[in-house]
Amino acid sequence: MPVYVYKAVDSRAQEVTDEVEAASTEEASNIIKSMGYFPTEIKPKSAARPAAAAPEAKKKSFTIGSGVRSRDLAQFTTQVSILIDAGLPIVRSLQILETQARPGVLKNVLMDVTEDVEGGSSLSEAMARHPKVFNSLYVNLVRAGEAGGVLDTIMDRLAKFLEQGQKIRDKVKGAMVYPIVIGSIAFIIVSALMIFVVPKFENVFEQQNLEMPPITQAVMGASRWSLARIGLVRVDDELNLHPANLLITFAVIAAVIAGIVVLKRTSGGRRGLDWAKINMPIIGPVTRKSIVTRFCRTLGTLVASGVSLLEALSICRGSIDNVLLADAIDTVHDSIREGESVADPLRASGMFDEIVVNMVAVGEETGELDKMLLKVADSYDDEVDAAVTNLVRLMEPLFIVVMGVTVGGIVIALFMPLTKLLGMVGQQ
Repeated sequence: MPVYVYKAVDSRAQEVTDEVEAASTEEASNIIKSMGYFPTEIKPKSAARPAAAAPEAKKKSFTIGSGVRSRDLAQFTTQVSILIDAGLPIVRSLQILETQARPGVLKNVLMDVTEDVEGGSSLSEAMARHPKVFNSLYVNLVRAGEAGGVLDTIMDRLAKFLEQGQKIRDKVKGAMVYPIVIGSIAFIIVSALMIFVVPKFENVFEQQNLEMPPITQAVMGASRWSLARIGLVRVDDELNLHPANLLITFAVIAAVIAGIVVLKRTSGGRRGLDWAKINMPIIGPVTRKSIVTRFCRTLGTLVASGVSLLEALSICRGSIDNVLLADAIDTVHDSIREGESVADPLRASGMFDEIVVNMVAVGEETGELDKMLLKVADSYDDEVDAAVTNLVRLMEPLFIVVMGVTVGGIVIALFMPLTKLLGMVGQQ
């Protein structure tokens, strides 16, 4: 009878590694569960020998560069789920999808994954060799599906997870199109006025020795400052290039960018930037809810797929791009390891609303933590969607008002002395 090597988690969340004899992977999983363990990885003993690592040592046909678009990865995951559910073997499913894939990163990766699986590697092991395409969350869910014999279900769940994340990203990107377009147009119009129009009026006013009101003086000063920033100075009523000013401006911009990059690489700087992201007026609450949504959906998906809570938290820790939430996850991880609850460290972190903490506490008490986490994620998805929509509605009139006041203010500033000048001409 075949021998299977397995990794599992016991009731105290401690990892166990051993061997078991069984006729199939499913039977091995059932035997392990009957011993009170939760299997996280099961594979034939032959696949665990050093020889099985040969595919990793061979020269790959593809050098990993940039990853694959989330949309393409979600589509691939859905197709794998459908093919496996239809009864096709893993290798055959991968071959079909590799043939259908368009030339590019994903097709080359599928070639390598298919070759590795044919050589004796499990699907999760083959995917783990391409971390820029299949991240730790993806690989661990696939491994859990292989261990439990429910790979088709796991792939379907993973596809929905990727599609939901893509939906939120598309919503946010779509919402930003309008303000970016309006802001760009406003910037171009104001820049053109400051660079080409205002200097002409200033020249006329100075020739006539007109006394300019404060608002006109402010506009003229802003115009001169703008010209200096792009290296232009007015000499004898003409604009001439002054490279020194332009170099100073570029140097200041480069110093600011470099400062931000260095700041992000320091622990304190990264923490400060992440704090600012979630505490900014208007945008901060949306950012916070987006981060919490990703955490809840990721953790809920992992737990629902059979990944142990401690391992799921470790995976979430690596997928969250916020130091404050990452620290909270570390605290939760340590709390669970010591036999305490999940809800209390979440409440202490200050990152989660009370309703989220209470739902997590109920999930712990009822043994349905995964369902509660996914419900929180769905609820927050709706709130983020509504918040983004309301933000766009708010920004539309706000941008119009700001643009109107700015352009109107410049026009009024120019016409006030111009009206005075026309009156003087009329008196003559």
